[in-house]
Order: sequence, then structure tokens, then C-alpha cells
Amino acid sequence: MKNALHPSPVFTDSLTPAMHTLLDRAEAMCAEHGARLTPQRREILGLILKAQAPVGAYDLLEQIKSPDRKPAPPTVYRALDFLLEQGLIHRIERLSAFVPCTHLLHAQHAHDCEHNHDHDDMCLHTAQFLICRGCSGVTEITTPAVLDAVRHACAAEGFVVQSASIEIEGLCRACAAKAKHAHT
Repeated sequence: MKNALHPSPVFTDSLTPAMHTLLDRAEAMCAEHGARLTPQRREILGLILKAQAPVGAYDLLEQIKSPDRKPAPPTVYRALDFLLEQGLIHRIERLSAFVPCTHLLHAQHAHDCEHNHDHDDMCLHTAQFLICRGCSGVTEITTPAVLDAVRHACAAEGFVVQSASIEIEGLCRACAAKAKHAHT
């Protein structure tokens, strides 16, 4: 039986060069914070990066199963917890699913962060998501004014922000156009 900690060659071969670059960058970011992106964590992050839509924990579990590899749900949940703690992914509460953090995986931002770091020198930003009710697509946006407003409001209450997620539901451009066209 293969070691359950090593990703399958099929998974590794299915990644694009850009995805390998993002995974290498994530590994370097973890190392900067004294953490280790194990092969299992790397595989889970890779599957999330590869997904075209937010992906749930049990979907990830099914993707890593093989005839000679039968991981249990805690394996995936531990990897997801780690990736969340490192700021590499976000949980979309409304969908109970995960998406990669586009903000932290961009090389320019990882090295040239312009806002304050409140915890463990990790970059804190508000995760702002536009969730389409039509196609279930999720877009992460970054508006510094939102982070500033959250920090200001929290500071007034003596509350130290460690993470913030804002989920906005509506229709994406394509679904809004379809809905408008259907009504005309």
C-alpha cells in the first residue's frame, strides 16, 4: 500500500506550471512563518487551486481517494485547518466550501504588503466575496477601504481583528445579463 501522505502521480501531472508555481510560493510562505506545507497539505491546496468553483471538504476527500489510498475525513479537515491558518485559502461560509486566497498567493502582494500586520506577522486582509446566486461562482475582491472600516470599527470597541470575511450575494455579470435578457 502506498503512503497516504504522498499525492498521487495523476494529481501532480494534472497541474499546470502556473499551479506548481503557486504551490511553491505557498510552501515558501509557510516556511517564512515556521510552518510546513506537507505533501498532503500541498495536494489539498492544489485541488482547491485547480477547482473551477468553491470545493467542499467531502469533494476533496473523494478526489484524493484511490484503490490503494483511503484517507479519512479528519485528514482533509486537518489540511484545510492548516491552509486556513496560513491564509492560503478561505472558507465560504454560505456554501460550506473553500477557495484559494487570490490575495495572498500573488507574489507582488506577498512581498510588498502595504498594511499593518496584527498577528504573527501574517498579512491580514478582509476576505470580500461576491457569490453569484445564479451560477454559484465566487469572486474574491480586495477593497482596502473595507479593511480600514472594519479595523476602525473594531478599534473603537477595543477588539483586535484576526480575520474578517464578508460575503455578498447577488448575480455575476453573466447571470445578471441572462436575467435581464429573460425579462425583455
